[in-house]
Amino acid sequence: MQRPDLSGLPDEVIAYIEHIEAELAHLQAAESAGERSEALAEASEPPTTVQVISISGNGVAKRTPRHLYGRQRRGGMGVFDLDSPEEDAPGFVVMADVTASLIILTNQGRTFRLPVLELPEREVRARGEPIAVRLGLRPGETPAVVVPDPPLQGGAFLILVTERGQVRRIARQYLGGSLQPGTVLYDIKEGGAPAAATWSTGTDDLFIVTRTGQAIRFAERLVPVRGCLGLRVDPADKIKAVVATSEEGGVFMQAADGKGTIREMRGFAANKSPGAGGKVAMKAEEIVGAVAVTDHSDLFVISRLGKIIRFQAIEVPAKEGVVQGVNCMALRADECTAVTAVAL
Repeated sequence: MQRPDLSGLPDEVIAYIEHIEAELAHLQAAESAGERSEALAEASEPPTTVQVISISGNGVAKRTPRHLYGRQRRGGMGVFDLDSPEEDAPGFVVMADVTASLIILTNQGRTFRLPVLELPEREVRARGEPIAVRLGLRPGETPAVVVPDPPLQGGAFLILVTERGQVRRIARQYLGGSLQPGTVLYDIKEGGAPAAATWSTGTDDLFIVTRTGQAIRFAERLVPVRGCLGLRVDPADKIKAVVATSEEGGVFMQAADGKGTIREMRGFAANKSPGAGGKVAMKAEEIVGAVAVTDHSDLFVISRLGKIIRFQAIEVPAKEGVVQGVNCMALRADECTAVTAVAL
């Protein structure tokens, strides 16, 4: 039966029909799951122990081997991934090896380590499991920042930025296997809940981005031991991402409407000190994340309805100036919620 023209239907009806079609395709593919997995692996990368970890805003999580996600062209619709409750949209997507742990900071400022192997391994399209009980979270306590263990090279400090722009540099030894569950790294009364984090070498530049696309760049060595204000944030705005970068680096920014851009740092002048107001890094109503990229990076973007897309960063034009971005994910009655990148 030929698919009729749906162009006259409301976006939410089209999204529902596409959801049903995707479920049907998933059931039809289940009989030949082995062949499907091999095809996806050939299209993207060889089998790997690196996992794509999807986590909802309230902590429903799963992990899936990264090679099971095939590349699409930029602007594709993606595939359904994390199946979480409708009122609990995906909020995080991170990469980590099965031997690593996740460092999770909550909205109450407490810190936990969770081994990746303790997360349920599922197919690309599958339900997750709550991690709140496993971590021992309090009522109303939810994940605010999720980062994997630091890389062997380039992970000297965890750069933590709060919603109101306060910056802290935390040496990696304080976040190792001896970390006590629920450790409070800082008082949230000083700058609000944790909003973003990244690993740095100790000599990087920090690029901090707000929800409305305002940003600042400065040398991380300018952050004192006790921390400081990194970016002066408007009361109606809040921090969405922090990236460790350099003068020669590029930062991909993803907006909720599916558009994204790579901003070349040589076109975004560094401030001589932290704490100033931001300047426009990307024209967008809502930025959902930012990550460092190279020509060899793959990007993973997840949406509110649980769709995920993988595409090559080289497909996104790099710009020195302010732009609105290009379409990275096709959306109908949906919006992007998180992004991550991996260098292959």
